[in-house]
Amino acid sequence: MRRDFVRYWLLALAWTAVILYASSDAFSAQNTGSILEAVVTFLFGHVQRQTFATLHFLARKSAHVIEYGILGLVWFRAWRGRRQGFAWKWAWLGLGVVLATAIVDEVHQSFVPSRTGEVSDVFLDVAGALAAQMVLWGAIRWKAMRVSYCPPERLQP
Repeated sequence: MRRDFVRYWLLALAWTAVILYASSDAFSAQNTGSILEAVVTFLFGHVQRQTFATLHFLARKSAHVIEYGILGLVWFRAWRGRRQGFAWKWAWLGLGVVLATAIVDEVHQSFVPSRTGEVSDVFLDVAGALAAQMVLWGAIRWKAMRVSYCPPERLQP
């Protein structure tokens, strides 16, 4: 039992904690902006302020999709445990945790002076997790179809 907890649940809990930590001031737009600006300047040279603002906005919103997509996958894995395949029950349970985490995250951000809590970010977070679940569903289904496929030449005695 303890081995299963470490193997399946600890990663999901740890990633949830990382996401909730990221809702602090340390990951505010002001703090991430200076890092992104240094990277963009290094790669492309000077960019106009409006172009950088657009890049910064897209980077921050992409981070929502990616981090919550990962969250949905690790919670799917936690609920699935040792079982194989894909069951929508595990996906929905994972999405439930994602929704709860996203709501807590945005409510917390509304109390951090350098952050804002946005309902639209909750939708973006859940959409990212749902997209990751759909990709997982397709990958598992594709793998199952490949395994069950037997080429005609192998059917000959």
